Amino acid sequence: MQNQKPPSSARKTPAARRSAAAEPGEAALSPNRQQNILLAAEQLFAARGFHGVSIRDIADEAGVPLALVGYYYGPKLALYHAIFRERAGYIGERLESLAAAQRSAAPGQLLEEIVKAFVLPVLKVAALPAGHNFLRILSRGMNDHLEEDEPVIRELFDPLAHAFIDALAAALPQATRSQAAWCYQFALGALLHHVNDQRIERLSLGQNQPGDSETAGPLLVAFITHGLRGACAAPTH
Repeated sequence: MQNQKPPSSARKTPAARRSAAAEPGEAALSPNRQQNILLAAEQLFAARGFHGVSIRDIADEAGVPLALVGYYYGPKLALYHAIFRERAGYIGERLESLAAAQRSAAPGQLLEEIVKAFVLPVLKVAALPAGHNFLRILSRGMNDHLEEDEPVIRELFDPLAHAFIDALAAALPQATRSQAAWCYQFALGALLHHVNDQRIERLSLGQNQPGDSETAGPLLVAFITHGLRGACAAPTH
């Protein structure tokens, strides 16, 4: 299977593929195969990193011919970025929650509602197996600053970060925007560590379980909220 020639449709230009009718039998199979490729790539990139995975690895994991990976997604980097865009829906949810908090938060509750908008949609993603894989990829990309990650992080996540930093600066009147940016980074570190950590069961002597957002979620929101408020309660020199 790995040495067979690509399907004839794979040799068409992207525009021709979009306009051409599906080949017999293709319509029923291609959506699942395409999704299988994306999920397989997400799992492998999460486990091994971008440079530790080949297109052949992804094809084998997805159970598809090698040619189909390129047919649906193009080169490996394009497939890698497609994972980020596939999961980008929760960015919109966070921004909508942020806007709702800014419109209607009760007096004295604005900061906490901003933090909820920042944290809770991510915990929903983390609760899904594939979502957890994506958050491992995202965490690695933000920590390692790999050349492959930088364009898509700038495109998708920098605007999100600026929106939250602006909101934090407005909710913390004594803080400068510079301080709000630092606080955003500290909060992001706590959030990404929580969703990726597996040590909590050992550290808690078996009392806590990784990924227990029902218990840890409110505690994380309170931790970040009080940390922000405490750090910015007075001017920092």
